[in-house]
Amino acid sequence: MIDPLLIFSVLIGVSVLLFLILKLRIQAFIALLIASIVTGIVAGMNPEDIITTMQEGMGSTLGFVAVVVGLGAMFGAILEYSGGAEALAGYLLNKFGEKNASWALVISGFFIAIPVFFDVAFIILVPLIYSLQRKTKKSILLYAIPLLAGLAVTHAYIPPTPGPVAVADILKADLGWVILFGFITGIPTAILSGPVFARYISKKIHVEAPKIYADKEDVKNYPGIGLILSIIGIPIVLIVGNTVLNSPLFPEGTISDSLKLWLKMIGHPFTALIIANLMAWYLLGLKRGVKKEPLLKITTKSMESAGVIILLTGAGGVFKQMLVNTGTGEMLANYFADKGISILLFAFVAAAIVRILQGSATVAMITSAGITAPLLGLDTSDIDKALLVIAIASGASILSHVNDSGFWLVSKYLGITEKQTFRSWTVMTTIVALVGFSSVFICSLIF
Repeated sequence: MIDPLLIFSVLIGVSVLLFLILKLRIQAFIALLIASIVTGIVAGMNPEDIITTMQEGMGSTLGFVAVVVGLGAMFGAILEYSGGAEALAGYLLNKFGEKNASWALVISGFFIAIPVFFDVAFIILVPLIYSLQRKTKKSILLYAIPLLAGLAVTHAYIPPTPGPVAVADILKADLGWVILFGFITGIPTAILSGPVFARYISKKIHVEAPKIYADKEDVKNYPGIGLILSIIGIPIVLIVGNTVLNSPLFPEGTISDSLKLWLKMIGHPFTALIIANLMAWYLLGLKRGVKKEPLLKITTKSMESAGVIILLTGAGGVFKQMLVNTGTGEMLANYFADKGISILLFAFVAAAIVRILQGSATVAMITSAGITAPLLGLDTSDIDKALLVIAIASGASILSHVNDSGFWLVSKYLGITEKQTFRSWTVMTTIVALVGFSSVFICSLIF
């Protein structure tokens, strides 16, 4: 039975959120908190219960997210500082050659964005795109779109990037399964939105590399490619290994209980990322002659961007808890079940609407996760939750346009007009969203 008051409270809450962000330009963190309070008031909650719910939602969310996002930010900062991202891209370009450079760039973007934030990784690798365009005289979009596709897909789909970590925590999804399905769905998505689309659009729009700044001088003292891949790969292998070995795929007695127990600790995202940070600190820092003071400075600096994401995620957890405690989530879950409406589709559409309206993919992911989490039943499997994370990430990637900072970042660095940015970058993000969701839907039928 649908309670009109509860539905109205959700609509008012989301409307207030969008009004505060879009019209008044209030920071999303405080906007989410205000929207949560309004939702509780309209739903008829006791004022004291509203405050208790806010504390509950914030506390239960940040216990996990704060640690993972913080560790991930420090890890990425050291990798960036060492030149590891450029080393990986340069290695792949040498191996693939100029003819297959678009494939090298999509692979570079895919792996580099696991530890390094999207915008940072793009700015680091822009000189490589410029250099390739000037050598081949082909459209810069032939090289930029694959790199952007790889970066965008991984940034949205694969932890420990903040978006999927935040959504996974709000939905109580296992990060190992999210990483696994992030790769399964992300690879075809990156290929179709990257090299395949780039080959088409580069023939329609010819753009030469802009003279924004001179190409960076070659750095000869790059870290080894094997070392970079190992440092990026070890936490992923540990987290996925823990998830798989402790899943029903390996029944009791198949593997030593003691081994499983230790792997639960070593393969937990906390421990895995601590190990990755220590390896990066020593192997990319101290062993290569970097002083302790610069390492401390760059890791401390990385906490600034991490802090915003952590607080924003906590506010998203508050919004989710408000929907749970008002009973709205349970009511909507029963309604969708009766109507046969897929929660995957609901989550995708919810994320897409918020993304298109206010621009930020992270806000769209967290808001959609907050709305979707109360709809999950106790029998929802870990695999279903992981696929739901990717569905939300897909929706939050769609139709990047003028209200998204990424739109202007791409336009500025590639030297293309707004119309050209719409035809290339905006279309690419829409392909990412649609192919990603299609992949999730196919996986939901198989697994």
